[in-house]
Amino acid sequence: MVKVTVVGAGNVGATCAQRIVEKDLADVVLLDVLEGMPQGKALDIMESAPVEGFSAKIIGTNDYADTKDSDVVVITAGLARKPGMSRDDLLAKNTAIVSEIAEKIARYSPKSILIVVTNPLDIMCYVAYKKSGFDARRVIGMAGVLDSARFRYFLSDALKCKASEVEALVLGGHGDTMVPLAEHITFQGKPVSNKLSSDVLDRLLDRTRKGGAEIVALLKTGSAYYAPASSAVAMVKSILSNEKKMYPCAALLSGEYGLRDIYFGVPVILGKNGIEKIVVVDLTSEEKKALQLSAESVKENIDKVRTLI
Repeated sequence: MVKVTVVGAGNVGATCAQRIVEKDLADVVLLDVLEGMPQGKALDIMESAPVEGFSAKIIGTNDYADTKDSDVVVITAGLARKPGMSRDDLLAKNTAIVSEIAEKIARYSPKSILIVVTNPLDIMCYVAYKKSGFDARRVIGMAGVLDSARFRYFLSDALKCKASEVEALVLGGHGDTMVPLAEHITFQGKPVSNKLSSDVLDRLLDRTRKGGAEIVALLKTGSAYYAPASSAVAMVKSILSNEKKMYPCAALLSGEYGLRDIYFGVPVILGKNGIEKIVVVDLTSEEKKALQLSAESVKENIDKVRTLI
């Protein structure tokens, strides 16, 4: 059985670990700095095995040595947003956390593929890339998978259909400047322009951009974790099974979309080597402009962390 390490045993990490073993994708190591928490959650999940019927194993640990030779590492550790806190407020503290994680994972699992979930997402990907020393194809951010899933759900709710019948694509930075692509929305393979008015579509686009903040405001003491975990697990599955599915993820760009040396949400093909290919899609002039604005926001924060790493 292949091995996946999930760093961070909070809500996102524990849910991610649970879904990986329940799908029998891999054995899991759940790691956290808090003594007892990853061990307790791992034991609780394993005690569900007779009921759920999975055969994969999960252990909890505080020791990076237990993560040795992992195939994929999902980094969820970091401070979560609180009401009124922007993703950028987390920058300095989460940079320190992700820097340490990336260095230790590189030591114990030098051939692994990193999936970064910690916010601010695009910036933490850049930190993990620099600190691990890995090829950029093996450091990927879970951004657009979640944003696109939210958009698809909102669309399906408006269309009164199954979410699986709707396809949508969200690019750009993971935050308020993300760019949902209206021209790429389909229902049962056909454009939705004749199904939804422009006013309704604009409202759903706006709700997608504020999707994370909406949940933070409702929970009051935490942030989203079910959908983020599902999104990360979809990426894990595509990599471990070499599915070569296209997902919008944060990837290091080298000229694609006119951008260079930043992690940014774009469509990629995910397979056994991590990012197999960056896919360039056609954009309208308005979408190109919005993407550039989003990139400027990401670049600004990457410039900030360069002084911290």
